[in-house]
Amino acid sequence: MEYNAVVVGAGVIGLSTAYHIKRKHPSSRILVVDKFNSAGQGSTAKSMSAFRCLFSSKVNYLLSDSSVDFYTYVQNEIGIDLKLAFVGYLWLLSKSEYEELHPILRGLAVSLKYEELEAEELAQKLHLNICLENDEEAEVLGLNDVYKGVLIPKAGIIDADCVVKFYEEEFLKLGGEIRYGVRVESLIVEPCKPLGLPGEPLFWQKSRISGVKTTAGVIKAKKTILAAGAWIPQLLDAVGIECFIKPKKRQVFAVEAKKPELKKLLYTQGFNSVGCMPFTILPKPRILIRPFPAEGVFWLSYADDFPRAFMLEEDPQPEKGFYEYGIYQVLVKYFPQFRDCRPHTAFAGLYEINTLDGHPVIFEENDLIVVGGASGSGIMKADAIGRIAAALYDGEEYAVLYGGRKFKISDLGIKDRRVEREKLQI
Repeated sequence: MEYNAVVVGAGVIGLSTAYHIKRKHPSSRILVVDKFNSAGQGSTAKSMSAFRCLFSSKVNYLLSDSSVDFYTYVQNEIGIDLKLAFVGYLWLLSKSEYEELHPILRGLAVSLKYEELEAEELAQKLHLNICLENDEEAEVLGLNDVYKGVLIPKAGIIDADCVVKFYEEEFLKLGGEIRYGVRVESLIVEPCKPLGLPGEPLFWQKSRISGVKTTAGVIKAKKTILAAGAWIPQLLDAVGIECFIKPKKRQVFAVEAKKPELKKLLYTQGFNSVGCMPFTILPKPRILIRPFPAEGVFWLSYADDFPRAFMLEEDPQPEKGFYEYGIYQVLVKYFPQFRDCRPHTAFAGLYEINTLDGHPVIFEENDLIVVGGASGSGIMKADAIGRIAAALYDGEEYAVLYGGRKFKISDLGIKDRRVEREKLQI
C-alpha cells in the first residue's frame, strides 16, 4: 500500500508539516511515523519552550512573527490553551553589544516594538549587579558591565507539549494517520522505471526516494518528508544528500525559587502583564534565564559553541560541571540572588544547527522533502515552516504564511538559497 506522503518525525515541525499538507489535501493518505511512543518526545520535549520575534535576519523575523501570530490566534480565538504568555525578552547588553544590536533594532522598528531600559533602572527593578569593575573573578570570566537593556514585548514562553498536541489532534481529526514506536532505519531508493536488473538502481537510471525501511516494515509513499530533527543528516548521508544540518547538545538546569530574594526576582512586577521577570539574556556569554512562574522555577541554559562537538546522541545527558563551573559562575556575578543555589533537576537535548546561516532548510530532491535546521528556534517558527513545506509539497513557488504574508520557498532551499546569516542565535 502506497501513501501519498510519509512524514518521518512527530516533533513540532513534523506534525505542523503533516497538518498543513493534510489541511490542503483532506482526501490524501498522510502517515507520520516516529520512533518514540508519543508526539514531541525528541528535541521538542527538550526545548526551553520560548519564542521571540527579534532576529537580525528579516526571513527569521517573518517565520517567527507569523508563527507567533498563529499561536496567539489558536489560544485567543479558537480557545485552545497553549500556555502562551507574553512575558517578553530582556536582552542585557554591554556597550559594544548594544552598539552592534542597535542598527538591527532600527531596521525592524517599523514592525517590531521594543523598549530601551537604562542600566540603573534594571538594577533597581531586578536587584541586578550592573557594574563588575574591580571584580577579579569577573575579569577572569571575561564579563562586562551592563550598559543597557532592550525589552521585546512580542516574545515570551509557551508549552511545547500543548503546541505539539494541537497539531497532532488537528491532523488526526482530518483523517491523518500516526504510528508511534516505529524507527526509520533507512530511506528506500528505487529506479523511477524498474527494469528488473540486479543491483537497481544503477548509476545511469533515474531514481527516487520511494519510502522508508522501518522496524515495522517497509512503508512506500509518493513523497517522503524527512522532519526528524537532529537525526536528519544520519539518514541523508546514507543516500549522498547534503543538508548542512549538524546536531549539538544543549542543556537546561532548573532552579527553584525557594529563597525570598529568588521569589522576588521571579515575580518581578513592571515588565509584563503576567507579573514575572522576562526571559532574560545576560551579556556575553549570554546565559539564558527562562521564568517558569506557574511552577516557581527558573530554567537556566547556555548554548555553547566552540569546542562543543557536533555529535548525535540518542539520549543526551546534562553535565553537572557545566552548571557548577560554567553557568553558575557567570550567573551569580549579575544576579547574586542565585548564590549557593543548585539545580533540582536538569535535562539535555539536541539543536539541529544549520551550519550555513542559522535558518531552516526546506528543499526537495528525488521525491524527498527535507524540513529541518531550525537551529534552536523550531517551536517559534514551526507553523511557518510547516506551511512552507506544504507549499513545496504542492510544487508551488510561494507559500502563504498565517496573516497572508507570502514567502518564496526556494529562499530556504539549497540550490537557490537567498538568506543572510543570522547574527542573533542564542
